[in-house]
Amino acid sequence: MAPITILVSESSRFPRTALHHLQSLGRVDLADITDRRELLSKVRQADILWVRLRHSIDREVMEAAPHLRAIASPTTGLNHIDIAEAQRRNIRVLSLRGETDFLRTIYATAEHTLALMLALIRNLPAAARHASDGEWNRDLFLGRELNGKTVGIVGYGRVGRMVAQYVSVFGARVLVTDPKAADESVDSQIEVTTLDHLLRSSDLVTLHVNLDETTKGFFGKREFSLMKPRAWFINTSRGEIIDEAALLDALRVGHVAGAALDVLSGENSGGMQHHPLVQYARTHPNLLITPHIGGCTVESTEKTEIFLAEQVVAFVNAGMEEALAHPVEAQVAEKERL
Repeated sequence: MAPITILVSESSRFPRTALHHLQSLGRVDLADITDRRELLSKVRQADILWVRLRHSIDREVMEAAPHLRAIASPTTGLNHIDIAEAQRRNIRVLSLRGETDFLRTIYATAEHTLALMLALIRNLPAAARHASDGEWNRDLFLGRELNGKTVGIVGYGRVGRMVAQYVSVFGARVLVTDPKAADESVDSQIEVTTLDHLLRSSDLVTLHVNLDETTKGFFGKREFSLMKPRAWFINTSRGEIIDEAALLDALRVGHVAGAALDVLSGENSGGMQHHPLVQYARTHPNLLITPHIGGCTVESTEKTEIFLAEQVVAFVNAGMEEALAHPVEAQVAEKERL
């Protein structure tokens, strides 16, 4: 098989081990592309495109890449990739989705969720700005404790389970709701309940739901209205899961005491300054927003990108020609090899 060209479009801190895996296949172009025009130009020679979350990989990108056979993304969420278009073009999408055993070793998003909770209820960003301005009035920043609070976790998958463990250590009561959570698979100190009961009972509500057609916008005006008055809301899954206008209304009227978000709908690296929630957060300390850094740690980035590089090698070694001629059978065989 002829050597292939791999374009790594976001190469900042790219792990050396992952690079060595990819170099065994052919030429690796380590780029750090911020401009879409540059992406469209560089992808023309690529057989495999490696992306994180900076770029939207849509029809235009795929049309610009006549040799493209695979897109690799070290993520579980894939809303930055037009999956239907990739399937139509017989371009394989390699990701972390479904890699349950491996993902149990990745803790970053769960830890960030806990960090956002504490930052929100302890007024940490506002207090830090106050101190950096030379002020020292602690009475302005009377916070609350996790101990004794009820934390409602919507979605009891990998991240939801980790968050449940973390807040339990703080002495919080934990409620979870998830249609896939069997009672026997839930820790004994955690209560499985309905979404409505969870919302009415929880002091903090945190979302850990995968984004698909059934969950897009599912947490909306009704759900925010059911939340316990003056509760807090956290979302580290995907922005499209919630009705952001409904959250904004709930914050403005004070029904939701505060929110912390690591994700927004329509995320793009070109800037989010016009997003309504970003504009609100500029002047309202009860809304904290971080730029989708949940999984962005040295440890998790290194582990996930090495793992994904191994997937890419397995895909290529399985034979691109076979994958193109028999896409379904080849993908099943490749999965068995992994």
